[in-house]
Amino acid sequence: MKFILQLINGLQLGSIYALISLGYTMVYGIAQLINFAHGDIMMIGSYIALFSIPLLSSVGLPVWASVFPAVIVCAILGMAIEKIAYRPLRNSPRISNLITAIGVSLLIQNLVNKYIGSGAKSFPKIFEKPPVTLGSIKISYSMIVTILVTLILTLLLQLFMRKTKYGKAMIATSQDYGAAKLMGINVDHIITMTFAIGSGLAAVGSILYLSAYPQVSPTMGSLIGIKAFIAAVVGGIGIIPGAVIGGFIMGIVEALTRGYLPSQLSDAFVFGILIIVLLVKPTGLLGKNMREKV
Repeated sequence: MKFILQLINGLQLGSIYALISLGYTMVYGIAQLINFAHGDIMMIGSYIALFSIPLLSSVGLPVWASVFPAVIVCAILGMAIEKIAYRPLRNSPRISNLITAIGVSLLIQNLVNKYIGSGAKSFPKIFEKPPVTLGSIKISYSMIVTILVTLILTLLLQLFMRKTKYGKAMIATSQDYGAAKLMGINVDHIITMTFAIGSGLAAVGSILYLSAYPQVSPTMGSLIGIKAFIAAVVGGIGIIPGAVIGGFIMGIVEALTRGYLPSQLSDAFVFGILIIVLLVKPTGLLGKNMREKV
């Protein structure tokens, strides 16, 4: 019984990691950039959702409707960060992009600390429906919604990438940046769109996270972002199904270690998975070794 409950908890947590890691894997796959500010974009989405609730409630909308302003603001923020911070450094050494990403992350955190405050704020209950009972197991409504939303959004993203003009342009850009440019693809537009989609998914992930852990703070995105990045690496960074699989693996391992071992060891196991995967299969579970001709 306890194992099944922890497994379900792991699927819920893994779904959140999966949604956030999709942003990491899309940006890296297309722009070859690790956006370490991605977790902080998720944090901004949480604050936007929190501050929009009074307005939404005044017109009779439920709490979960706060996901819409959060997605819009996060998408705009993602595009702005790409244009202002990352685009000027696109042809620079990767270490420059990495340092800039860390700087953007710290900038966002400190701005929130200064103008909103460093204290944690409680978030109202998102889903009011009672838990679903399966035999002797009670599954919260938020768990079911979180897992279903993640699977649906992943499927829609896959369809978008494979069936639409812009999705195919993203794939072409990820495979060969220079050739895509020569074929008439507006690479700048495609990369900006990638940041918008990834940031929007992070906003959805923030709402689902708050449904399970209803507290908002300026540093909430740091550890979640790192774990989501690890999930992307474990699954194979740059590969959308890999990010989802990695997210579920991370969530399940973390939930099981918290259920059967001291909670302080859960993060150690999570980072241990990263080390093992990098030693055994450096490209991730679904990644492929790419050979370059010299």
